[in-house]
Amino acid sequence: MTELPGIGLRMRELPPADLRDALETLVVERFKQALLMEDDEELPLDISFFDLGLTSLNLSRLRKGLEDALDVGIDATLLFNKPTIDELVAHLSERLATPAYKR
Repeated sequence: MTELPGIGLRMRELPPADLRDALETLVVERFKQALLMEDDEELPLDISFFDLGLTSLNLSRLRKGLEDALDVGIDATLLFNKPTIDELVAHLSERLATPAYKR
């Protein structure tokens, strides 16, 4: 999937609540693609990545795709320390909302 240039920069300009919503939409879309889910299927946000059926390889690919889309570095251990979509989105929201954040 090719990203529009500057999606991460545009997200950083959003108010915190809108930023979280936009990140959740993006992350859920990516995880549904990795899990081969239909757009209308419900993806639980509070279930661990491995319980959803993802492997370490899937998570590495998802991390790389999110890094590229958001222009933000994501520590690989984050996916193990924040093992749900909800926790990942909260972490990314906090990172992108920090004005002095650097990749």
